[in-house]
Amino acid sequence: MFENLSDKLQGVFSGLSNRGKLSEADVDAALREVRLALLEADVNFRVVKDFVKRVRERAVGVEVMKSLTPAQQVVKIVNEELIATLGEPARLDLSGPSPHVIMLVGLQGSGKTTHAAKLALSLRKSGQRPLMVAADTRRPAAITQLEVLGRQIDVPVHSEGDKVAPPKICANAVKRARESAYSVVLLDTAGRLHIDDKLMHELEQVKAKTNPQEVLLVVDAMTGQDAVRVADEFNQRVGVTGLILTKVDGDARGGAAISVRSVTGVPIKYLGVGEKTDALEVFHPDRLASRILGMGDVLTAIEKAQSVMDQDQALKMGQKLVKGEFDLEDFRDQLQQLKQMGPVSQLLDMIPGMSKLTAGVSPDVTDKQMKVIEAIINSMTPGERRNPRIINGSRKRRIARGSGTSVMEVNELLSQFRQMQRMMKQLTGGGKRGRGGMRGLMGMLGGME
Repeated sequence: MFENLSDKLQGVFSGLSNRGKLSEADVDAALREVRLALLEADVNFRVVKDFVKRVRERAVGVEVMKSLTPAQQVVKIVNEELIATLGEPARLDLSGPSPHVIMLVGLQGSGKTTHAAKLALSLRKSGQRPLMVAADTRRPAAITQLEVLGRQIDVPVHSEGDKVAPPKICANAVKRARESAYSVVLLDTAGRLHIDDKLMHELEQVKAKTNPQEVLLVVDAMTGQDAVRVADEFNQRVGVTGLILTKVDGDARGGAAISVRSVTGVPIKYLGVGEKTDALEVFHPDRLASRILGMGDVLTAIEKAQSVMDQDQALKMGQKLVKGEFDLEDFRDQLQQLKQMGPVSQLLDMIPGMSKLTAGVSPDVTDKQMKVIEAIINSMTPGERRNPRIINGSRKRRIARGSGTSVMEVNELLSQFRQMQRMMKQLTGGGKRGRGGMRGLMGMLGGME
C-alpha cells in the first residue's frame, strides 16, 4: 500500500546522504519533497503541515547539524515523528468479567463480516472462546456468509434469521454467551451510510442493549481521505474505540492510515492484509513506520513464521541440516510453510533492504516461481526427491513433462539446490570452514541493509 510513498521518501533520504553536512537550505529542500510525497499519498493536508513543521524544528537543530551522520539523523527524526502521527499502539479491551462484547460497524462493502471471522480466529488462537453474531439482517447473504466462515474456523455463530430486529438478536446472543461461558461476543452489524439517521439509530440501540467494551469501525483503506470523514461521523454517533483498516495489501495510497489517528483521535487496532481468515495483523505504529521508510518489519515476519511453523518439524529439520541430510522433500515442506505466511512479495518487503533489491520486479513473479519449483519437485518420485543425484537425462525429461516446465528449468532447480546444500554444509560444518561460511552469510545480510 505504501510502495509509492516509500520509494519517494527513500529517494529524498538518498539525496541527503550524498551531501555530507547539511545546511538549513538542504533540510528545507528535502522537506518540500517529503511534503509533496505525503500529499500525493493522500495524507490529510493539516496532518502533513503539522508533521513537516515538527520534523523541521528538530532537523535544523543541534542534533542534526552537529551529527557525524546528519542524513541518518534526519531519517531517525522522520521515523519518530511518523510513529507519533500514527499514534500509540492500542490493544483490545478485554478487561473485566466475561463475556466481552465487541461491536463491528462500518459502511456497506467495507469487509465487516470477513473481519469478524478474522478477529474471531485471532482471539481463538490467543485462548479466548468467541461467539460470532449474525446481526446483519438487511443483507441475508451476510448471515449465510458468517455461518460458512464460522464452520471454516471452528467458531460458533448465533443467528436468528433476518426477521428479528438486530438489537434483540444481539441481546439474546450476549445472554447465550453468558450462559454458555463464551468469553468474547463479536457483533456483525449491517453496513450503513453514516448519513442514514434511521440505521445509525439502530446501531445506538444495539449498543444500548449490549454495552460493548469495544466498538470497532471497519474501514476500507481504498477510500482514502473519505475513510477519515467516515470514522469521524461514526465516532460522533456511536463512540468508536478503534479501527480495523482493510485492504492494506492493495494499491491504496495509504494516506488514511497516516491521517486517521491525528484527525479523529480514534486508534487503528488491526490491519487487514489479505483475503484469508488469518490475514489480520495487530497494528504496530513503529513497524508500519519502518515499512513506510523502507526499513522493513522483521518482527512481524518472525511472528508470521512462528504462527505457521511446526516446532517438532523445525527441530527435525535442524537436525537434518546439521547432518547434511536436507533433501528436496524437506525443501518442498519449507516452501509450503512459507506459502502459509502469505504472499512472498509481502514477506520480502518486511526484510530490511529487500525492497531495493526487488524494485521493478512484479509482485507476482516470486509467487509464480515458487509454484514452478513446487510443481517440479512434485513431479519427481520419492526416491528422486531424497537423492537428486540419480536424476539423469531421461528422468529430467519426464519431470519436465509432468510439471509443465522445460528441462532447462529442471536443471536450474537442481543446480540451485546443490549450491544451497554446499552452503548448508559450510554453515553447519565445524572448524574454520563453518565459521567462514557464517561470516560469508553475515556479509550477505550486511549488504542488504
